[in-house]
Amino acid sequence: MESISPMKYKYISYSLGIFLSALLIGCTSTVEKPTEQTPVETTSLVNDYPTRDRVEYVLNCVAQHGGLNYINQYACGCKIDKIAEKLTFSEFESAKTFTYLSKGQTGDAGAVFRDPAQSKDLRARLKEAEASAEKSCFVK
Repeated sequence: MESISPMKYKYISYSLGIFLSALLIGCTSTVEKPTEQTPVETTSLVNDYPTRDRVEYVLNCVAQHGGLNYINQYACGCKIDKIAEKLTFSEFESAKTFTYLSKGQTGDAGAVFRDPAQSKDLRARLKEAEASAEKSCFVK
């Protein structure tokens, strides 16, 4: 039997991960028809995240939590779905940007991203949404 080189194994693992993530996210982001109990705004909140951004989030989450396996992949897919229930994509993207830029710059340069009320509010909402999602989805 032919042995698989480490490089080929990594390629297969990443390809499988991307395929499974896209499949999982595609299955979890189906559009529901609004009913009297499901407001239209909730449906639009959950489904306004582009697939590319969902997959990127899942892959980063999986990498931070020990690598690709079914449990991490499922938990991270669940996590982005829960976050999408609480923040629109625009809010999520702005919160990520403020978080990234406020940590990357210290002193006065970082104050522009760290100190405004909008930045504080969005970063707090993202942190709260991520904490809630981690509890709901059993991310370890």
